[in-house]
Amino acid sequence: RMTPVDWGSPWVAALAAAALVALMSLSGAAVLWVREATLRVVVPMLVAMAVGVLLGDAFLHLIPEATEQLGSTTTVGIYTMAGFVLFFAIEKGVRWQHRHEFRSPGSRGAIQPMARMNLIGDAVHNFMDGILIAGSFAVDPVLGWATTIAIVVHEIPQELGDTGALLCCGYAPRRALLLNFLCALAVVPGVVVTLLVGQYFEDLQKYLLPIAAGGFIYIAASDFLPALHSGEPLRASAAQVCMVTLGMLLMYGVVAFEGVVGLH
Repeated sequence: RMTPVDWGSPWVAALAAAALVALMSLSGAAVLWVREATLRVVVPMLVAMAVGVLLGDAFLHLIPEATEQLGSTTTVGIYTMAGFVLFFAIEKGVRWQHRHEFRSPGSRGAIQPMARMNLIGDAVHNFMDGILIAGSFAVDPVLGWATTIAIVVHEIPQELGDTGALLCCGYAPRRALLLNFLCALAVVPGVVVTLLVGQYFEDLQKYLLPIAAGGFIYIAASDFLPALHSGEPLRASAAQVCMVTLGMLLMYGVVAFEGVVGLH
């Protein structure tokens, strides 16, 4: 006779929540049914939205939360700058590897380095989501599911923007979707490590928050924004500005929602 699943266990509930969050990365699957001509118009808009989401996440979510937990704006500023420099150094390594990659004659062009930077940033963010989910379920199941709902709401605009960014960088739609899903799975080790190690990783998260914020600011400002300056007509430029603003507003809405459900 099989033992029934104990849904009250923090392990079972947190891993189920992590799976739900990871599945949100598939929200970008809509691009698989969009014609290539339409994608050429839509993808820059999604990249612009990704800029707004990354900056909104950094300035409206990660930095304020880190300031609340660390209690010092100077400390948060130092760790944010450290994150900026860290991602700058990572991209130096990615670009160095990019220049030394062997490409056989007739192969398609190499994927742009900023795609890999976006994947790294997304994986770090999902790992931190796993820490937050596990810590919440360890305290109370209701808090755990409220946290999960907030993260799911948070993930939808971000995953749409991430998918568009990967397409812009040269990935085929199916490949972009797969890589986005693999990065989303970083939420699972975040849950597992936190439940195994406990308080240590929950304490570590408050330092990871501003580091991730610095990384998001770097990716948005250094990689994505320059990619949008490609001599497009005035109407397209205005639409991109609107999409950046929309991304920021979406993150503001997410933060407001988190306040309503009592996560802040």
